[in-house]
Order: sequence, then structure tokens, then C-alpha cells
Amino acid sequence: MNLLILGGTRFVGRYLAAAALARGHAVTLFNRGLTHPDLFPEAEHLRGDRKSDLSALQGRRWDAAIDVNGYVPRVVRASAAMLAGAVERYVFISTISVYASFQGTVNTEESPVKQPPPGQESCEEITDESYGWLKVFCERAAEAALPGRVLHVRPCVVAGPHDPSERFPWWVARVARGGEVLAPGRPGRPLQLIDARDLGSWVIDMTERRETGVYNVTGPERPLTMGEMLATCRDVTRSDAAFTWVDDRFLEEHDIEPPLWLPESLKGFNTVDSGKARARGLAFRPLAETVRDTLEWVEEDPGERTPRFIEPEREAELLQLWRAR
Repeated sequence: MNLLILGGTRFVGRYLAAAALARGHAVTLFNRGLTHPDLFPEAEHLRGDRKSDLSALQGRRWDAAIDVNGYVPRVVRASAAMLAGAVERYVFISTISVYASFQGTVNTEESPVKQPPPGQESCEEITDESYGWLKVFCERAAEAALPGRVLHVRPCVVAGPHDPSERFPWWVARVARGGEVLAPGRPGRPLQLIDARDLGSWVIDMTERRETGVYNVTGPERPLTMGEMLATCRDVTRSDAAFTWVDDRFLEEHDIEPPLWLPESLKGFNTVDSGKARARGLAFRPLAETVRDTLEWVEEDPGERTPRFIEPEREAELLQLWRAR
């Protein structure tokens, strides 16, 4: 196949491009050339800014376009409209954050989605509050331009090497450091993760089969908990980490939001149903493999990371407060 990837060199797009190239597909990467511009020399590289300059795409044709970095409806609308006559299929990487409620519900592809607050329909500022409904409008923009020809992919938290969000890598690095670790909530709290390489492989599978429609892409196959995730990090890193579990009330009182933690009221964020995607071949590598490979990246490429969340001094202070409560 001849594939166009909008983006393609940072994280999810990186693994989409790698999967496509490994299968012998011709790949064109359209981006600004700011992130890893030398990556994938075997691919064709087109330079442009999808927010303002799509001219490099004019007069070209591909079997499918994969939109991995569409966050604003206006921008997705422009890309999809230009490519409507140039591709057979359009793949839009969305998010499970589109769903209207996570308060104890198990969302499927048919669940209600978010709507913008009154008067915010034209908002383009991406915040925690707007991210979900902006993606809803992006999905609709793509579908309007290519009706019946769009594959909408809604992943959960994506993990693995080169993750710019630092959510999963932070835990791998913290557990590897060892010692007493502040663990959020309760160990049995559900957690959903998917390795970026598993996501990329499945998206290319679906693109090859010319599939369309909406799919939740959440993992792993069997239920995972926060406690199991942290224990796996400890086992793989061979650290002496000891977990001290602090409850939601304590975290909220001290304005702490550890990565991958959500209050129990939003536990539905980690129970999104992926049965439809699994029925079409979605598969998952062992969590230990994701931890191991992420640890290698954390250790080998520290310059690519911007560690954040809880500083060691703040963690020690919080643990002392927890013991003294």
C-alpha cells in the first residue's frame, strides 16, 4: 500500500510508520521536520504545517491517510477535505476521552460522547476539559469530509519507549530508583494501557483490510490493576521498591496528581470495552516487555525526556505527612 502519515516521528506515529515500513508499504511522512527529522530515511518526507500550509499534499494520491496528530476540528477539517479525493480511506487517531461519562460506566463504541460547553463550539485551546470534546468534533470533521471511509481509533493511555507524556516512563524510572514509593489510591484499582507498538501494528492491520468505523483500542486483554503494574515494574527493574499506598482523599487534600492516577469516581476511564477491536485481531505483548523496553529508553536517552510529576523531595515530604496523619 501507499500510505500517508500526518506526523509520524514522535510516538504513536513513529510506531505506525515503523510497522508500515516493516511490512513493505510505501510511506510518506508529512510534518514540519522538527522532531527526529532524520528518522525513517527509507520513507518519503514532505514538509509543511498542517495548521497553515498543506500545499505539499496537492496533486498526490495515496491508498490511505493516517492522521495521528489531529487535535483541533478546523485543522482536521482542512486535512480531510484536501485528502478526500486523494485517498480511499482516512484513519483518525482519537481517544477514549471522547466519552461523556466515566463514573462507573463501561463505555463501548456506542456510548454517548462529550459536548462542548455552551458558547465554546469554536474553542481551539486544548486543555484537560476541552481535549475530549475537541476530539469528538475532529472525528465528525473527518467523517463529514469522507463519509463512510473513516476508521476512528480510540486508544486508552499509550505506553512504551519515546512516550512524551512521561506518564508510564515516570513510574518505570521511579520504581527502578527503589526505596519507599508513594503509590496512589488502592492497589486493586483498574488500569488500562496499550503498548504503542501494539496499537501501531493493529492500525496497520486494519488499514490493510480497508476497515472503517469506530473502535476502542484499550488493553491489556485481561484486567490489570495499579498494584500489578507497579509490581511488574519492580520485578523487571529488580529494584527494592516498597509501595506505600495513600488514599484518594490524602492526594486530593495535598493537590497531588500522580501519573496514571484518577479518583475512584472516574474509574470508568480504565474499564473501556475493547471487545470489538479484539475480535478484529487486537493483540497485546506482555506488560513486562513494555516495562523493560521503556526502562532501556529511559536509561539510554535521558535527553529525550522531560521528567515531571512528583519530585523526590516532595514525595518524601508526602510520605512523612501520610505516616503522621
